[in-house]
Amino acid sequence: MRILIVSDAWPPQVNGVVRTLQTTIDHLREAGDDVDVVEPGQFRTVPCPTYPEIRLSWRPYRALLERVTRSAPDVVHVATEGPLGLAARRVALRLGVPLTTAYHTRFPEYVKARFGIPLAWTYRYLRWFHGAARVTLVPTAVVRADLAARGFGRLALWSRGVDSRVFHPREGQRLAGEPPIFLYVGRVAVEKNIDAFLRLDLPGTKWVVGEGPELERISRDYPQVRFLGVLTQDRLAEVYSGADVFVFPSRTDTFGLVLIEALACGCPVAAYPVTGPLDVIGDAPAGALDEDLRAACLAALRIPRHNALCHARQFTWERATAQFRQHLQQALADAQAADSRAAAR
Repeated sequence: MRILIVSDAWPPQVNGVVRTLQTTIDHLREAGDDVDVVEPGQFRTVPCPTYPEIRLSWRPYRALLERVTRSAPDVVHVATEGPLGLAARRVALRLGVPLTTAYHTRFPEYVKARFGIPLAWTYRYLRWFHGAARVTLVPTAVVRADLAARGFGRLALWSRGVDSRVFHPREGQRLAGEPPIFLYVGRVAVEKNIDAFLRLDLPGTKWVVGEGPELERISRDYPQVRFLGVLTQDRLAEVYSGADVFVFPSRTDTFGLVLIEALACGCPVAAYPVTGPLDVIGDAPAGALDEDLRAACLAALRIPRHNALCHARQFTWERATAQFRQHLQQALADAQAADSRAAAR
């Protein structure tokens, strides 16, 4: 297939969406698919309000229309609902190219946390945005049920994986500080609910990996916490291996790729029983889920690292990419069948 993937999220951003797309693209190309990527670095950009590290494309429609017309992809997959995604949606519909979309993050909850915009307004926009797609890919069954209850249609599962060549236990690695070591990895942003972790009364030492608009504030508010910034994947695997518990305080993630990365390095998880942790951990003995996050952290300390490692093995990028490709193939087949029916009339 000739696949055009369009995303407002791309390096230098470091997050689960970017990692998911990059890994999926690598696997698709290895399988022989022709994959082209449209990302903000190819256009004039402006800083995202309240999050200037993220650059948003400025008026990309005309250039994108020319590019899609020239490259003639079989399918356009839109990964995000920002300016590039909106332009790609418009281009695909204008040119009659089969369109698929993905719901990676709880965008309405993020927008409410940052700008106070009511959830209903943003969900109305997203129903319109994704309603044009032949299929909208979601990471978990819980997210699919949530969106279906809000009036979204044509939803299909696209799971996630972990690269065991990178994320595996690194023997002998240990983070400095009084044990036990509690670790957070992710954006340092309001929607990640990081304060819920950092204000906990826990033994040992807390470490934070990542950057974001809240980093300056939390560095000031929690001087006892140790910060590592953004790390390479190889170094991140060492950090997971050196921690006793991976703490995931977010209540708004749709999956949480960092969960399975931590598990693959043998680090048990502590989290709230919400979407993401419920789907990744569930009732498996690889983590502790509790509305009392402190109780979850202390319970996770008693979990054997072998449990975490075994649970992570069910999440592979090969399986996830095959799922993604199957959905795009079906979208293309459905579009071709519809064109044939129209031509026969």
